[in-house]
This record gives sequence, C-alpha cells and structure tokens, in this order.
Amino acid sequence: MSSSSYAATILILGDSLSAGYGMEEEQGWVQLLRNELPQHTIINGSVSGETSAGGARRIADLLASSQFDLVVIELGGNDGLRGFPPAQLKSNLTKIIEASQQTDAKVLLTEVMVPPNYGPRYSKMFNDVFYELADSYNIPLIPFFMQDIAPKPSLMQSDGIHPNVEAQPIITQWMKPWIIDGLKK
Repeated sequence: MSSSSYAATILILGDSLSAGYGMEEEQGWVQLLRNELPQHTIINGSVSGETSAGGARRIADLLASSQFDLVVIELGGNDGLRGFPPAQLKSNLTKIIEASQQTDAKVLLTEVMVPPNYGPRYSKMFNDVFYELADSYNIPLIPFFMQDIAPKPSLMQSDGIHPNVEAQPIITQWMKPWIIDGLKK
C-alpha cells in the first residue's frame, strides 16, 4: 500500500491515549507513526486529561500554527469518564470539525467508548455522538483503537485505563491505514 506520494501535514488532536501517557514520547503511537511515515509532518497536539471542551478551545491556535492537510480527532474519553452530557461532547466536537474543515483540512474522527459501568443508556448516547457527527459531516469514523487492547491486561498500564508501551505498535498499525486513506480522499 502506498503511503501517498506527497508530503502532508497532519494534526493529531487527542487526549492521554494519543499523548503517550505514562511513557516517553518516542514510545507513543504518534511517534511510531512518524517513524513509519517519514515523508509526512505529524504534529501531536494531544494533551493528557484533555476534554472535548479543551480541544475546542485550542483548535484555532493549533490550526493557525500550520496548514494541515488532515486533522485526526481523538477526544471524548475524558468527557465520558467525567459523565459530561453527550450534547456537550457533540457541540465541542462540532466546533473542532467545522474549524478544521474551514481550513480545507480533511478530518478523521476516532470513535471513543466509555467503560460499561456507565450504563447502557449513557454509553449509547455517548457513542451515538461519534456516528452522528461522522454522518452529518461525511467524515470517516475510525473504530475505537482501544477496543481490542483494553480487555488485555498485558497491553494496559496498571491503572487499567491507558495502553502500555507494548500496545503502541498495535495502535500505530490500527491508525496508519486510516490516516493514509484519509490523505487520499
């Protein structure tokens, strides 16, 4: 698979799952992706603890820092863990998507799920936000990259929330084809 013939500038806007929480930056999946796609400039705008509101507050400055070809949004986990209303999540992600699209950047949205202990009603309302936005804005929705990692303690840090160093190459391989394909659209 060709990784695209031009040099793109890509923004990863995420939380601790993309910021490489609990490890050195060079061990995280975003840096591993940089190693695999050296022709592209990949900016990691991820911050541990970031909520969708934080991303919405920061997006204008991030977009002003460079002309991005692709913006990958991996936010919502901290909203869910704090039990924030799904409508608030949708509003914040909408602002990020629209701001990104106004700069002519292509957008990829990463699905995020909350742990099952939040109950089926909240989990469905939360998860529906991602599908509704992907549909409304006609953007690809990347399935949650933690879905096959979280159930495996050997791939998780001791907190049971964050992927460990061993999980990072798996996340990289999960995200890479989506990003390559996103650059082609």
